Amino acid sequence: MKNTFWSACLMCCLSAAPALAEWGFSGSPLPNAFIQTNNMTLELQCDRIRFAPAGYEDSQDIVRKNGLSFRFLINGSQEVAAFQMGRENSFVQIVDNYPVEIQFSDKADYAFVLDQIAANATLNLSMVDQDVSYGIFDLKGSGTAIQSLRAECRALDQTSAPMEAPEGVVYCGGGGVKRQIEFVILDDANDEWDARVTVNGETQRAMTSYSYFGNSELVKDFVVALLAEDRAEFLIFRNQRKNWLEFGDYRYDQCN
Repeated sequence: MKNTFWSACLMCCLSAAPALAEWGFSGSPLPNAFIQTNNMTLELQCDRIRFAPAGYEDSQDIVRKNGLSFRFLINGSQEVAAFQMGRENSFVQIVDNYPVEIQFSDKADYAFVLDQIAANATLNLSMVDQDVSYGIFDLKGSGTAIQSLRAECRALDQTSAPMEAPEGVVYCGGGGVKRQIEFVILDDANDEWDARVTVNGETQRAMTSYSYFGNSELVKDFVVALLAEDRAEFLIFRNQRKNWLEFGDYRYDQCN
């Protein structure tokens, strides 16, 4: 939840000092505004944040608690705004073996966070409902970097072609709820979301995994697993005669 009240922040309880570094900006194909120190990185992308704390155990802690407090300060001691992420408003995961990636459920929440980073002096990323900090970042210069980020993201939105519905094999089946499922694996993905899955006309991003969840020996006829943004898992199978997938407790066979 977000608030914009004035309050005194108990900085004596914090376990880190502000990260003294310069904000930078990197353009297409993956625009991002960032600040990097010797042991921490904060990266703002068009639709998500990546935070690499000083220790991997901090990343694990954030994901395990599924919570993180963004506290915005104007002079190192006065908190002027805050945003608390949790299950109800965001999705958090560890990516690339280390950084925590935060995706906001509501674009307005992410816009609020970017506005506050651009407007204030210090950002304290801390444990939920505690004064123990994972990292404190100096926000000097962040306004210019965020302005460039937003301009580049708007330009990409305007030039991006609308996504076409996946074509190819269509899978049908289900229990009490009948589903029609399609997928497409992208040839030119810019990030780990290299597939799209459409269920009953609604499309979402997914990641591909060509291992069968840690098994050294692949299950017969297994092709690929699709791990969707909402954490749904689609297992794709194929042999010379049939195409099918498994989703939840049901099997869906080719129906086109």
